[in-house]
Amino acid sequence: MKKLLGYIGFFVLALLGVIVLTTYYADIPVEELKEKYANEASQFINIDGLDVHYRIEGQGPDLVLVHGTAASLHTWDAWTELLKDEFRIIRFDLPAFGLTGPSAERDYSIQAYSEFLERFTRELALDSFSIAGNSLGGGIAWSFAAQHPERVEKLILIDATGIPDDKGDPAVFKMARNPVLGALFEYLTPKSFIKKNMKEVYFDDTKVTEELVTRYHEMALRAGNRIAFRDRAHVVNPDITAQLAKITAPTLIIWGEEDQWIPVESAYVLQDQIPSAELAILEDMGHVPMEEDPKTTVYLTKEFLKNH
Repeated sequence: MKKLLGYIGFFVLALLGVIVLTTYYADIPVEELKEKYANEASQFINIDGLDVHYRIEGQGPDLVLVHGTAASLHTWDAWTELLKDEFRIIRFDLPAFGLTGPSAERDYSIQAYSEFLERFTRELALDSFSIAGNSLGGGIAWSFAAQHPERVEKLILIDATGIPDDKGDPAVFKMARNPVLGALFEYLTPKSFIKKNMKEVYFDDTKVTEELVTRYHEMALRAGNRIAFRDRAHVVNPDITAQLAKITAPTLIIWGEEDQWIPVESAYVLQDQIPSAELAILEDMGHVPMEEDPKTTVYLTKEFLKNH
């Protein structure tokens, strides 16, 4: 019996060793990631001690693009290519994500992000501009538009956060809040885990390419970003939907009907409570329609911006 228990114990330890060896990923230094993911348009600006990665491309009216949780400015690559002939596109990596990485204060509340956006746009001498945001970026965009209505000319919200619902957070956020699983996430971050989450936010799984998964995976491994993700997951933002009535900018709401992370009902709440809002629900689209179908979402955006 002792021999049997010994063999079982050895097998369990060996199995755990294999799991660790195959799922452990060390942090990637930011300088290494810059060589791969920064380009000739990339610039860095110091905001409160944080080197913020951003790009300004194109000519025309200013359009600021804000990405969502665990994404980066690369989520807007296709949009930038399609819009930069008619608009001056300003996009950046939010604190906690992309090449920008974690902030010293570790405050990733909507209010902190809104204040960051205020400082960032002031540093770039942007007095007024149009702004588009997806997911967390959408929540930041409408919070900023409510607090600074004089600065936002037009507002585009794509599957935006900020509307309380009964669905609860996606599984990855619940995992990050778990004391044990969250701690493991800082070291054991398999590429398959990132791919699973990408398939949740995309409706069409065939568009989840290895290149796409690799980029999201490597950005998650940027030194400090996994701890920052845990910090972000623990944030409990207050319900500020009452502020929606303060938004004065004409607003376009774009929503993927098959969004698994934020229910489409939230789109109708935004439409109802923002004084001047129009809504486009896209069939067969998930949580990131600007990535899944950039042509359709850019067409809607161009029509909206030109007609207002």
